[in-house]
Amino acid sequence: MIKILDRYIIRNFLGTFVFMTTLLALVVLVIDLSQRISKLQDNGSTAFEALIHYYPFFILWIVNTFLPIAVFISAIYFTSRMTNNTEVVAMTSGGMSFFRLTWPYLCVAILIGGISFVVNHFFLPQANVKKNEYFYTYMQPSAQEHEYYKGRPIASQISPDEYIFLHNYNRRTSNGSGFLYQKFDGNELIYSLRANDLIWDEKDSIYRLNNFYERSVTEQGTDSLRWGNRMEQRFSVSPDELLPEGYVAETMNSPELRKFIDRERFKGSASISVYLNELYQRTSLPFSSIILTLLALSLASQKRRGGTGLNLAIGIVMAFIYIFGNEASKVVANVGGLSPFLAVWLSNIVFGIITLILYLRRAFS
Repeated sequence: MIKILDRYIIRNFLGTFVFMTTLLALVVLVIDLSQRISKLQDNGSTAFEALIHYYPFFILWIVNTFLPIAVFISAIYFTSRMTNNTEVVAMTSGGMSFFRLTWPYLCVAILIGGISFVVNHFFLPQANVKKNEYFYTYMQPSAQEHEYYKGRPIASQISPDEYIFLHNYNRRTSNGSGFLYQKFDGNELIYSLRANDLIWDEKDSIYRLNNFYERSVTEQGTDSLRWGNRMEQRFSVSPDELLPEGYVAETMNSPELRKFIDRERFKGSASISVYLNELYQRTSLPFSSIILTLLALSLASQKRRGGTGLNLAIGIVMAFIYIFGNEASKVVANVGGLSPFLAVWLSNIVFGIITLILYLRRAFS
């Protein structure tokens, strides 16, 4: 009998969750496509191409992002329906403890959270590569496009003893001006390379320098000078690595992202908090599915005036509080007011405490 009830709860919980996420995906797809269709046509693409090359990856990203909320609302809705039909009362009256009732819910939450964990750390980054590639080619708003492609200065340490500086670099044309490369031996400058301008050849991964001036220190301590009109030079980094955007973190799997963060920390990047937020969130979001499932069970397993509608209203309000708190804490972390780890886990900690109190109160009521 117990196994039959377990299968009943798991089947209905998963069925409600699949329905909720499918509905969310369809609503988001229709709204987003309707807003971007004119931009697609202006940039030489079509709605059909977007449905093939962009929206499958976009939907995977949006569903995974709001997965804990979908689990929460699904659990509240399904449990409220069982409570209103006095099924929960029948189970507990028949000798099933509230802790035993929790078991199938926990199984579903762990299953969904585990799948989300693997997707977050390894599969979603590859989907984001495809999503971003299409978005920045055909769908980027004009204001963002201008911000992305505008010329920027570069000042970066690429190794313990190597530095690169550029007065201005333009992503659209892949060229820059005011180039300087320096290499040190301890505190002594042993090599420098200047150029009026450069062009990045992505195909061959080569910097082509124009009007260059090269200075190196020989073993005897004398200067060796060389200059000319053109020169080809390879460095260990590309311009995209020298000017990484915040979104670059979401295109790397977790092992790659950890190495990237170490590199950016070494360079003194100001965007470390953004990258750490992305890394820590890949674990915190799947874990929140368990917390929010137990919270939903605690809230919806007691019959109250207002029934399913009231429980759903409470669930939606708490979901918005969770989202707002999570995003607000990440913003605070980005400006240096909070550690990224605490910022990403803060909502889980707060809701975890609330869940524990409500769960124990419900279990012993």
